[in-house]
Amino acid sequence: MTEEIIIAGFGGQGILSMGKIMAYSAVIQDMEVSWMPSYGPEMRGGTANVTVILSSERISSPILRNYDTAIILNQQSLDKFEETVKPGGVLIYDSNGITRHPVRKDISIYRVDAAAEAGRMNRPKTFNMIVLGGFLKIKPIIKIENVIAGLKKSLPERYHNLIPENEKALQRGMEIIERV
Repeated sequence: MTEEIIIAGFGGQGILSMGKIMAYSAVIQDMEVSWMPSYGPEMRGGTANVTVILSSERISSPILRNYDTAIILNQQSLDKFEETVKPGGVLIYDSNGITRHPVRKDISIYRVDAAAEAGRMNRPKTFNMIVLGGFLKIKPIIKIENVIAGLKKSLPERYHNLIPENEKALQRGMEIIERV
């Protein structure tokens, strides 16, 4: 089993953190992992993306042109990465700020309104965990208990008190994701 994922959006949305948490979680689950971030010099507010490969076998290269799953969190990333999803693959997107929705017919498309839900929960920083929860509902590659362990590894200890909120956000993402 190998899952090749691109996560893309604006800097500050927790793109790189989400990828890092996925990577730590998969390592805890004894998987092979590649985590390769990419962002412009503008960082916060500019575009950012991260390629994550999770595999039960050795990973030959972290460089990819096509992905099994694209998690898209802004319009620029949708425009750039929609065509890179392999036929039969999955595209997950948050509709906040999206003006042209995905149109491909040869992939499965899901919407998770994570920005709106994080606002309703009054926890904007859990946005990326809502998205990750949605992904794990569609592709349960990583066990939730390993994601929680990955959070503990990824977050500085002074933020461990926020782990229960992040766990709720993961669960909420699993509840609100829907096929388009």
